[in-house]
Amino acid sequence: MNKLKFFWAKYYPILLAFVSFLYSVSLWFFGYELEGIFVGIWVPSILCFYIVIKLINKN
Repeated sequence: MNKLKFFWAKYYPILLAFVSFLYSVSLWFFGYELEGIFVGIWVPSILCFYIVIKLINKN
């Protein structure tokens, strides 16, 4: 159980970014191109926010 908590705490932003990517691709292929582009912008935003939080917690 402790390993699962450690894994989730470390990799949840990567998993969220991947889910966002899959959602963006599915929107695109179902014909919602603009919505797919908008959701696709979330991926780098989630990852950048994760890096900033990680750097803040390091200090």
